[in-house]
Amino acid sequence: MKRFVLILFLFAFVCFFSCKKDIESDKNDNRKGHKDWSYDGETSPEHWDEIFENSDCGGEHQSPINIVEAKTIKSETEFNSSKILYDKEIELKEVKNNGHTIEFDFDKGDSIHYINENYQLIQLHFHEPSEHTINGIRYPIEIHLVHKSTKNNLTVLSVLAKEGNESQLFEFFESFLPLKKGEYKVINKTIDLTTLFPVSKDYYSYSGSLTTPPCTENVNWVIFKQPIVISLDEVLRLKNTMPINNYRTEQPLNNRIVYINYENK
Repeated sequence: MKRFVLILFLFAFVCFFSCKKDIESDKNDNRKGHKDWSYDGETSPEHWDEIFENSDCGGEHQSPINIVEAKTIKSETEFNSSKILYDKEIELKEVKNNGHTIEFDFDKGDSIHYINENYQLIQLHFHEPSEHTINGIRYPIEIHLVHKSTKNNLTVLSVLAKEGNESQLFEFFESFLPLKKGEYKVINKTIDLTTLFPVSKDYYSYSGSLTTPPCTENVNWVIFKQPIVISLDEVLRLKNTMPINNYRTEQPLNNRIVYINYENK
């Protein structure tokens, strides 16, 4: 009987320290940002600041936001000081489904000049429906073109899309789909990204954050006022490949200023 009790005690002792180690490991993963995240359930945007304790996800300058045009302020900065320096041909390296979106990665080449700093295009990805809303209107698709400077600052160009006619550029993008979660394809083909932008280059701008963890607050946002047009089939093909509703909900403006920048003042 004593031997049985001793064995039982040792078993409980080992289980206690094993469980404690697992809990500590989970905490360490949490601190390092190793926890997974998603757009629904216990890992949805409402819980990101709990999951990633050392992130900016609970910060005061978060994105996306609802842009109320009547409350925007006309920018006094010269429009031409912001330039899209895209070539007619840029090499598209690969496309991947990272479990959160479809992402296209680029070789160095295309860049923008924004607020006295140059930013290289890194990648573009999609949100369905849009993350930013304009006067409360949420568009079917939002495209983020992510640019990084040598100082590791970010400027993201946001292009909203509405349903209508077919887009040849979207047909090209979607020719590499579908992709399962974790899959990627090497492309190494050149495309002309200048055709992605709307005819009018009027845009809204504000200081915000990444819209995914760790929600870092070092992002200049440039949201084109005029949406582009893509077909319903193109919207649905993206929707069927990405997580459903892969958008973060509206964040408080917290006294930030949203500027409107006109191409022709």
